[in-house]
Amino acid sequence: MARAVLADAARVAHWADAALRPGRQSASSDGTGTLSDATAERAADHLGLTPDQVRHDWDTARLAGLIEVHGDTARPGWRLRAWHRDDSAVLRGWVAFFDAWSIAHPEPADRAPAAVAEVVSAMPQVLSFLQLSAGPVPVEQLLDLLEQRVTELRTERCEIPYGPQPEPGAEPNTEDTPLAPLLDWSLRALASVGALTYGDGQATLTPLGSWAVWVKLEQICVAAQSPAGNIEVSAEDMLRGCAQLRPNAARAEYRAWLAARPVGGAVTELIDAARGEDALIRGLAFEALRVVGAPAEPDVRTVADETPLRPYALLWLAEHDGADPEDAHEVLTREESTWLWVDTAAAVADHGEAPLLVRHLESAVQPTVPALLAEVRAVGHPRTVQVLVALAAAHPDPALAKAVRRAAFQVHTGGS
Repeated sequence: MARAVLADAARVAHWADAALRPGRQSASSDGTGTLSDATAERAADHLGLTPDQVRHDWDTARLAGLIEVHGDTARPGWRLRAWHRDDSAVLRGWVAFFDAWSIAHPEPADRAPAAVAEVVSAMPQVLSFLQLSAGPVPVEQLLDLLEQRVTELRTERCEIPYGPQPEPGAEPNTEDTPLAPLLDWSLRALASVGALTYGDGQATLTPLGSWAVWVKLEQICVAAQSPAGNIEVSAEDMLRGCAQLRPNAARAEYRAWLAARPVGGAVTELIDAARGEDALIRGLAFEALRVVGAPAEPDVRTVADETPLRPYALLWLAEHDGADPEDAHEVLTREESTWLWVDTAAAVADHGEAPLLVRHLESAVQPTVPALLAEVRAVGHPRTVQVLVALAAAHPDPALAKAVRRAAFQVHTGGS
């Protein structure tokens, strides 16, 4: 059903992928993502549609994440790339479209913006009631529920009248705005995205709409069950709070944190945290990105060109493409593996115990310690000296510790 709802949008998105790549005709003339007249005409001629139909399908594709607009250039979103092979990508695209229902179907121009915002905030409860009803619900009953919820929202904001009160017969304020027209707009908008059917004075959730409401409720429950209470903190603080958790508990915390915010912003925040100086946070950030899954792929591919993040990104992409986690390291070059070894050693040195750093030697790809030291010195990691000094201090073998200290000194002085 999600494919059917988005089929026309996907068609325009595939056309845009072929016709609006860099170096070809621009997607828009103003950098906002709105199709230029010439491009809309061109697409209409090619697809056998009217320009207005093309614009509508284009906007749907953008809201669903099937296409992304950067300046005046369109590029395919990851959901379009996965359209034919991944049903979950299609469902995620539809959920994004569902989330944007109030944008997909503009509100009445003659209604106060504050009243519109209240109705949008109240509609999740209306949708939950529709799901619990599991059948048609009269609009009058939904209107009663909407009015109750809007009243609750105003009470929560402690909206107490003050100052001079309007005279009888005066122009009504925002709170006096009738909600029936806004409920009608909301139901029509939700019907336009495929979440419900609306007509004959009643509304009914579609199976797709019922599933979406269930997913939203599940996300709320997951977010409410955060064991470590990191939902509202930044990505870096959340990751730092997960550092001492066992893997399963940490993944539960990642899921709770992700459920409480839009996926695009969450991925950006995690990658920004990975760019910091703390190697432990870098590793944990990519563990959290594994929980995100496919939606993170475009951003992870982008940072694969950044030296500090490249090994982590390549391993993430290999696992995402189906490689066994134990074999994923084979995608790394010797130099990339060595960089990752130093970065991981830095995390252990900063946050672990000395025996862990000694055992970390066993994970090196080099067959001997002298070979490891030579390649570590050559790789140019900014934490090389600190890692070698910490390893020398921790290792019980005096001869090996001396060799490591010598290597640290040579890196520090630039000697050979």
